[in-house]
Amino acid sequence: MTITLAAAAAERVQHIRQRADRPSQRRCAEEARSRATVRATLSGVQLREAGDGTTLEFIGRATVYEQAYEMWDMFGPYTEIVSEGAGTDSLARADLDVPLVLGHDQLRRLARTTTGTLLLAESADGLDVRAPALDPGDYDVAYIAPKLRSGLVDEMSFAFRIESGQWSPDYTEYRINRYDIHRGDVAIVGYGANPYTGASMRQPAAAPASSRARALLELALAR
Repeated sequence: MTITLAAAAAERVQHIRQRADRPSQRRCAEEARSRATVRATLSGVQLREAGDGTTLEFIGRATVYEQAYEMWDMFGPYTEIVSEGAGTDSLARADLDVPLVLGHDQLRRLARTTTGTLLLAESADGLDVRAPALDPGDYDVAYIAPKLRSGLVDEMSFAFRIESGQWSPDYTEYRINRYDIHRGDVAIVGYGANPYTGASMRQPAAAPASSRARALLELALAR
């Protein structure tokens, strides 16, 4: 039997001691084994030939701020919102370690902040992701490139730890005010829960690439 938002909220009122308490058994879907990552269909996802003509540049957004999406806890469904600026403290860490991965698989890494190949920054819209120089010869880059290009895959997600948040007075909504993404990840994923943005893949509008660079790109996408 599917639990309604109102029924779940009524249970929280009875069992949650403080509105600042974090969701228990937080997950993305009704199934108890679902992951607890936030997913969003991303605005302006691009995979394009970089300026050096031999690498690929990935640009995306791992989550959107101030937009509601559905999550589940031990009592049932609720609405969750990530506050603008919630990642500021975490992203300012000098030792920040976050990889760009496929499907939250830590062994399928495309880039990483510690190597300077992944850049993360907050905007008013969300957590922006940029990997300026992906190697088209990397197996995972070659695997995901044509799927991004065709629109078969157009979403991202991020794995993180909630540091501070609060329930609404009626316990139907939880707002994340501060998160820690250190040793979490930003991931290219299949389906997402947040419907507010779109995604695409295109070639850059910059000067045309050399024939050698174009051949490398076509070879990578064809694998």
